[in-house]
Amino acid sequence: MKRILPLAFALALSAPAIAQTVDSQGAKQLSDDLARYFGKQAFDKGVLKVSVEGNAYKIALDIKALVNAVPEQKLLKFDMAPYALMVKPRSDGSWDVSSDFSQGASFEFDGPEGRQSMEFTIKDGKLTSVYDPALAAFTNATSSLAGMTMTSRDTKQQAEASTGAGTATVVATKSASGGVDFTATQKVSDFVETIKVNDPDNGMNFPLTLKTPELSVDATGKGVRTKPLLDLLAFAVANEDEAKLKANQAELKSLMLAALPIWQRIDGNYGFKDFEVESPVGKFGAKQFSTAFGMDGVSQNGKVDYTIKASGLTIPHQTLPEWTTPLLPTDIDLNFGGANIDLDTMAKKAIEAFDLNKEPPLSDEFGKALVADFKAKNPKVVIGHSTVKNGDIEVALEGEMTFPGEKPDATLTVDVAGYDKIVDALKEGAKSDEQMAQAFPFALAVKGFGKTLPDGRLEWVINTKADGSVAVNGAMLKGPDEVQDDSAGQDDNSSGDDGANGTDDSTGGDDSDGGNNGGAGAKLQP
Repeated sequence: MKRILPLAFALALSAPAIAQTVDSQGAKQLSDDLARYFGKQAFDKGVLKVSVEGNAYKIALDIKALVNAVPEQKLLKFDMAPYALMVKPRSDGSWDVSSDFSQGASFEFDGPEGRQSMEFTIKDGKLTSVYDPALAAFTNATSSLAGMTMTSRDTKQQAEASTGAGTATVVATKSASGGVDFTATQKVSDFVETIKVNDPDNGMNFPLTLKTPELSVDATGKGVRTKPLLDLLAFAVANEDEAKLKANQAELKSLMLAALPIWQRIDGNYGFKDFEVESPVGKFGAKQFSTAFGMDGVSQNGKVDYTIKASGLTIPHQTLPEWTTPLLPTDIDLNFGGANIDLDTMAKKAIEAFDLNKEPPLSDEFGKALVADFKAKNPKVVIGHSTVKNGDIEVALEGEMTFPGEKPDATLTVDVAGYDKIVDALKEGAKSDEQMAQAFPFALAVKGFGKTLPDGRLEWVINTKADGSVAVNGAMLKGPDEVQDDSAGQDDNSSGDDGANGTDDSTGGDDSDGGNNGGAGAKLQP
C-alpha cells in the first residue's frame, strides 16, 4: 500500500484486451493484471475495484479506503468520492478509456505547526483516450474541464487558487530508438492564486496575488522506456519481502539495465500570458513569461538545459530611486545548464556493483571512486547566449565552466550595448547615493578593459584558470596562485637557502618596469 499512483496511470499497467466480450470473467482478468502492479492488497482492502458496467469495465479508486489502509496517516477529516475510469477493449488490442473526473475533496490534519487543511473542486472534467498496452502509453488523449478551485490553510499561510476552462491533449507513437515518443499540450484560462502570509515570529504579514489569463504547458519526450519501467514496478510488487528481493537481485539488475536510458530526451515549457504579481510594494508583470526545462536520459554525454524568458517586464518603482529606472530590465532571456554529463557509466557501474546482502549495498569507497570518475569526465556548467535588455541597453553573456581540480576553469564573454547609458545612470545615482558614488569610478575602470566591437558594443572575455589566474581580453589581471611546497621549512638547516630565495624575489620586485615581478597592474594594457 506504499504505492500511491494516479488512477489514470493504472490502465497503463494492464494487459492487452484479449477478448471483445465484457463480462465478469474479463473483470477478474483485468483485476489480476492490475494487481501485478498494485498488489492484491489494493483489491482486498477495497482501494481498487473492477466491475462490469454496460459494455465497459469500471475501474474505481477509493481514496478513503487508501487512507484507511495507511494507519500512520492520522487525518482528522477526509472527504473524497471514488474516482473511476471506464475502459472498453478494442479489436486491435488497445483500450478505449474515458472518465468524468469532476470531483470535490477536503481533508484536515494536525501538522508539526498546527492544524492544516485543503479542499478542491474540479468542474465538468472529461477524459477520452485510447491506450495501447503494447506501447504502455496513451496513443491519444483529450481532456477538458470547466474550472477548478483549491484552498489550503495552515497556522501561518492561506492560499486560494482558481482557473477557468482548460483543455489538454497527448499523442504517443512508437519510437525509432526504442520506447515511446510523445507530445503533450495543456491550456488553462484565468488562473488566479492569492497567498496570504501571517507569520508574527518572522515579522511577515502580506498578501500576494498571481494572475494570468492563459497558462500553457507543452512537453515532448523521445524514447521513453515505458515497458521496462512497468516491468520494474511489477518486480517491486512481486518482491516486497526483503529476503525475496535479495534472492532475486540478479533479476533486478537485469531489469534496471533494460530500463536505461529511461528516456532519450524530455523537454517541457510553462508559458504565462500577461502575467501579473500584485504585492504590497506594487505590481510586477510581464506580457509573456515562460520557463523551460530539458534533460537527456542516462547517457555518456548528456545535457541539461534551463531557460527563463520574459518580455514586457514591469517592475514597481515605489521603493526604488528614480535614477534606477533606465537600468530596470524590460526583457530577459536566460539560458543555462550542463553538458558532457556521463550518467551512463555511473549507472551501469552502480548497478553492477551493488549487493543487497551487504550493508550498505554500495561501499563508501565505491561511492567516492564513482564521484571521482564522474568528475574526471569533465562535466560542464554552461551559460548559453543570454540577454537582459532595457531600451537601448542590452547586456549579453555566454560561457562555460569545468572543474579540473579544486578550482574552476571558466570562460565568460560579456558584451554590452549602451554602456555609456549605464554609466550616465550610475553618475546620476552617485549624486544622492553614497554606494553608487563608490561604484561609479569602478564602472569607468571596467569600460577601460573593454574591447570595442564593429557594431559599437563593448566586449569583455574573462578567463579564469584552475591555477588561480584571471585574464580579461587577454590581459592578465591576476597571475597563477603560488604553488605551496609542503617540504619547505621542514629542514632547519635550509634557512640560508630560503634567505637567498628571498633575495631573488626582492630583486625581481625592484625591477622598475615590473617585467619580472608578475605584477598584473604593470603588464595590463586595456
